[in-house]
Amino acid sequence: MNLDPDMCYRTLLSRDRRFDGWFYVAVSSTGIYCRVVCPVRPPKRENCSYFSTTAAAEKAGYRPCLRCRPELAPGNGLLDVSSRLAHAAATLITEGFLNDASLTDLANRVGVTERHLRRIFATAYGVSMIEFAQTQRLLLAKRLLTDTALPLAAVALTAGFGSVRRFNDLFVTRYGLNPLRLRKASGASATDHLSFMLGYRPPFSWPGVLAFLSRRAISSVEAIDDEVYSRAVELTCGERKLAAWLSVKHVPQRHAIEVTVPMVLAPVIGQVLGRVSRLFDLNARPDLIDAQLGELAADMPGMRVPGAFDGFEIAVRAIVGQQISASKTRSILACIAARFGTKIIDAPNAIATTFPSADVLAALPASSLSDLGITVIRTEAIIELAKEVASGRLLLEPMAPLDDTLAALRRIRGVGESTVQTIAMRALAWPNAFPEGDAVLKRQLDQLSPSALRQHATRWEPWRAYATLHIWRHSEEHCS
Repeated sequence: MNLDPDMCYRTLLSRDRRFDGWFYVAVSSTGIYCRVVCPVRPPKRENCSYFSTTAAAEKAGYRPCLRCRPELAPGNGLLDVSSRLAHAAATLITEGFLNDASLTDLANRVGVTERHLRRIFATAYGVSMIEFAQTQRLLLAKRLLTDTALPLAAVALTAGFGSVRRFNDLFVTRYGLNPLRLRKASGASATDHLSFMLGYRPPFSWPGVLAFLSRRAISSVEAIDDEVYSRAVELTCGERKLAAWLSVKHVPQRHAIEVTVPMVLAPVIGQVLGRVSRLFDLNARPDLIDAQLGELAADMPGMRVPGAFDGFEIAVRAIVGQQISASKTRSILACIAARFGTKIIDAPNAIATTFPSADVLAALPASSLSDLGITVIRTEAIIELAKEVASGRLLLEPMAPLDDTLAALRRIRGVGESTVQTIAMRALAWPNAFPEGDAVLKRQLDQLSPSALRQHATRWEPWRAYATLHIWRHSEEHCS
């Protein structure tokens, strides 16, 4: 990003939340860097420097502000191919990928050579991947010290440090603070759960997102009660599978959502927060999106495209839901979860089971799914999809190579183009996805052919996925 000092300083004075997380302000007189929305008195202009990332600010020798907490800023949504690859790598690093893997593994995961990834990452973020990873570990540790009562050893290991001594030394060197001192100052009390804030850029249509999720919620896997979203989750930690629940509520006065999880998920909290951020599309730029959509978004500004906590689950939903009603789709998915998912205990809001993993469904005979009312061709499609995901040949996440992933989905017999685009919207978080063959879109827009519909949708590029959500929303509101 080209950071013009005049523009940056004007933004700092305005505390414009639209730019929260797009750059950081470092102050030479204090040695501290802040978000543009920091509530402290603005520094003198001549003392300010500007950085695109927290890692770049820390590389330059600045410490994070304890008041505005840069680790809580929403991330950047990037569209061009090189930036998308770099952003994919950054997301994986933030979620702890390099804690147990190498840079070569990371490059393979995003589908490029390590040399190419090093180059585009340094261009996009101004630091190396190792430097970026170190900053993310420190910021996660800072968050754990401030927001939880986890023991220091647990904080160090959860954040990805190999030892408490290494964590202490680096924290003091980089931030000039003793971790134990920061812990005492935070006042966090011991509980049987952990809670974290995740910021967003306003406006944010929490009612719109909950309405979308509510109409598609799988009984016993997801629940929405009193404007709180809850669901069952299953994540891998080393050789272990951790199955538990999480809940999410809106905290509008802080322009954030609050994520609550049981203590059992502490070892994978980086993954959890990353996936929740994608599920609620927290990195979206509603100012840009709504301006492009115009009247389509005028009655509900800040609508997000709900993503996926688990991309495989979204893909199975999309396949099952081809040419059948939403209620029938939910019924079948609930049966799949009840029969093959992992049971959850002590969860709120009647959460009882996870949605089964790809490993589980890949091992099933076709009859196990067809007995639930799924047609033969869709049963075969689900099992083939599960085998591809379980083997690692297919990744259904925003960090996956887009074109290769879409091509792999199209090769599965029984997966239509509208289904591929729906998976791209939610599992791959592709903002320009557009299921042009979707019956609701054609009916609502009165376009008879896919080519005519495609031409009509060019006015919404590169945010056609958001346009699709609004069109679906208008249709659902009309039917309700």
